[in-house]
Amino acid sequence: MTPVAPIGAHQLLIFLLQIGTLLLLALALGALATRLRLPSVVGELLAGVLVGPSLLAHLAPDLQQWLFPAQPGQFHLLDAVGQLGVILLVGLTGIHLDMGLVRRRAATAAGVSVGGLVVPLGLGVAAGFLIPGSLIPDGADTMVFALFLGVAMCVSAIPVLAKTLMDMKLIHRNVGQLSLTAGMIDDAFGWFMLSIVSAMAVHTVSTGTVLTSLAYLAAIVVFALTVGRPLVRGSLRLAARSEGAGPTVATTVVLIVLAGAATHALGLEAVFGAFVMGILIGGAGKVDPAKLAPLRTVVLGALAPVFFATAGLRMDLTALSEPPVLLAGLAVLAVAVVGKFLGVYAGAKLSRLNRWEALALGAGLNARGVIEVVVAMVGLRLGIVSVEVYTMIILVAVVTSVMAPPLLRMAMARVERTADEELRETAYRAWERQPSG
Repeated sequence: MTPVAPIGAHQLLIFLLQIGTLLLLALALGALATRLRLPSVVGELLAGVLVGPSLLAHLAPDLQQWLFPAQPGQFHLLDAVGQLGVILLVGLTGIHLDMGLVRRRAATAAGVSVGGLVVPLGLGVAAGFLIPGSLIPDGADTMVFALFLGVAMCVSAIPVLAKTLMDMKLIHRNVGQLSLTAGMIDDAFGWFMLSIVSAMAVHTVSTGTVLTSLAYLAAIVVFALTVGRPLVRGSLRLAARSEGAGPTVATTVVLIVLAGAATHALGLEAVFGAFVMGILIGGAGKVDPAKLAPLRTVVLGALAPVFFATAGLRMDLTALSEPPVLLAGLAVLAVAVVGKFLGVYAGAKLSRLNRWEALALGAGLNARGVIEVVVAMVGLRLGIVSVEVYTMIILVAVVTSVMAPPLLRMAMARVERTADEELRETAYRAWERQPSG
């Protein structure tokens, strides 16, 4: 067997400069966003936009091409770091999810989720049929395009929502927990629908495809409830025998990453497996929060910012300078915002939540962030959407992520705290303490 050559010296240099540049800008702009009372994720996304094709490519094209060359292999190195960051971020989010609350308020979460799916999906499909044909790629089926736009309108960005709730210290609140639960249901349905629409785009959709995807989702839940629980509990018990934090951190990372790999191998999103594993770890009751504080610091302080900056790097907002694209983009943005807000608000009110709780849920679940970017990239790769429509979807991702924090802050200021939330907040603060050993 011929040995694989190590990474080239120049490729390694570019990679290190990319990581250092993106992380430096992400931390600086994230801190600026925080000072402006926005979540740091907004600044981290902007970091990638500034050094990408939207700005630096026009101000200093030679420098931009040298630092971020259009070479798949080079970009894949960045993607690998970013994917590890988002998988661990979603895993940590699952650990913080209060399953007791989820069980007690399952009907509420389901009602919010259904409203947040049906209304934006329907409006998105309708908008897809109304968009000028000149913006639809040649050869693309109008029905597939409309369905794809509907899927893009109904997803929520769990990574962005999780980071926003953590930054604003709302993840322990009932509304935060309900937002994550409903958002995960939305995303599970969204990824399922995306796989169906993608199959339709390549003319391979069938009843078998749909049934197989549903069977995989059911199998994951059954595995988690039967084999997963004792496996996770035993692994964490073994790691806890050590006084240091290292074994617990390493075991947690292994479990989350392998769970992501398993769902990815089944054709589902890796973040779905990471989230499910996080729930299992949080429910095992064998983790000392202080021992996982180092992992939380590394993920939130370094890996997640690189992921968000890399996502911003893929955006090209200059296409919005064309009036027809801008007008259509604003229309799509309006459909996305109104559809999600109306759907979630209606679902929350039917579930007997008050109007401020309903508004807070609508604000949180309206954030599309980088999940929207991933969906848009799938559509572009399969030829379902044009570059112009891709840019419109990116506009939705950015604007809704910026809108979420001030609306959340306004609504949550009027939501009374409960005793359960106080207890959950105390437990959450334990995660921020550094281990004494």
